[in-house]
Parts: sequence; structure tokens; C-alpha cells
Amino acid sequence: MHPARSARVRAVRLALLLLCSASAAPDRAWGAAPAEEPTAAAHPYAAHVAEASHRFGVPEVWIWRVMHVESRGKPRALSHAGAMGLMQIMPATWAMLTAQHRLGSDPFDVRANILAGAAYLRAMWDRYRDVRLMLAAYNAGPGRADAYAAGRRGLPAETVAYVAAIAPALGAPAAPSSAMARTAEPPSWRSASLFAEQRSDTPAATSVQRGDAAPAGPSNSAPAPSPLFVPLSGDNR
Repeated sequence: MHPARSARVRAVRLALLLLCSASAAPDRAWGAAPAEEPTAAAHPYAAHVAEASHRFGVPEVWIWRVMHVESRGKPRALSHAGAMGLMQIMPATWAMLTAQHRLGSDPFDVRANILAGAAYLRAMWDRYRDVRLMLAAYNAGPGRADAYAAGRRGLPAETVAYVAAIAPALGAPAAPSSAMARTAEPPSWRSASLFAEQRSDTPAATSVQRGDAAPAGPSNSAPAPSPLFVPLSGDNR
């Protein structure tokens, strides 16, 4: 083949190769935006959240959203009221939960704290079967949530903001409706070993967590009883 023609053939082949490369990798060729951030599965707490979700039969999104609002993902978080760790568990509540579920002695341990928070969410779900009341009880304590559900008194402004911040993210209205508050009849719970007798007018004493930040709300329609919600036992793994 003539040298000049051979050079032209090589040039054409090179041009075709470059064109094919560009069409096969448009992101690299045109400087597209980087890939999305890692999903929750890549998060350092993901395994613990998955374990807690499976063990206590609550959706992972409940745990993630509560954790975010409670502590912004800081495992050493300590509120002014004494709530501890990622899920902001109050000392008395931690003592009951760790005794019942054998969570160890360190409330700031990431795995143990996540398990404790999930256990309490499940207990509040079993009690109210309503995501909004579950969240209200998690924040202000079951005594205060009971009083609200019975129509005896309103919720603290902090709790209203807490529910409003979490509920919508889970598909629920931002706040419990007055109609729901009048008709809700939570099951009896004072005989359960998880809870100690508390005064309904002292929300700080019964609060699992004292959220210092506005909450992100759960879904309006809390999941109905299903295989996802397995019976809660003393140490259901």
C-alpha cells in the first residue's frame, strides 16, 4: 500500500476509534455530573440499622429518619435533658431496654443505641398503631401521647415540630388530627415490663429523646399489621 494512503487509513481508523469511545462513555466525554452519593447500604451504620429493622420488625426508614432528626448521625450526642447517642435514648429508658434486650452497658455504642431506638419505636407502634402518635410518644413520652390521644391536653410545641419534621418523609400527615386524637384508644401498657409508671404531666421524665432539631415526619398511614411486624418479644432476633 502507498505510504500516503496508508497514513490516511490510519487517521480514519483513529478518528473512528475516538468517536466510538465518546459515544460509549458520554459522562466522561462531556464532563457529566458525578454519580449519585452512596446509598444507605454504603453507610457505616447500615448493617446495624438493617439488624435493628429485622430484629424488631420496623421499617429501616423509620430508624434512619429518627436518627437523623435526633442526633444528625452523631454517636456521642448528648442532649441537655440527658438523652444519649444516635437515637437519643433517655437513661431510664436505656436501663429498661438493655435489661430486656441485652444491649450491653454502653448507651453510646452505635449498634446498641440503634437497637434500643428501634425497640422503642416498635413498642410505641404496638401501642398506638399510628405513626404520628408513635413519634409523639418517642419525643414527649407515652404519658403525654396518651393524654393527647384521649383529648385531655395538647402536645408540646417541640413535639408538634418533631412530628411535622418526620411524618411527611414517611408518607404521613405532618400532625395527628384532632379527630384521631378523640377516637384513638391505645392499648393498656402499664403492665408491660418495658415501661415504668410515669406521670403523664411530666413529658421530660418519659421522653426517650429530647430532639433539639426540628423533626422529619413519618407516613400518615403507618403500615398495617403484616409479616413485617413480627410479635415483639423480650429478645426477638
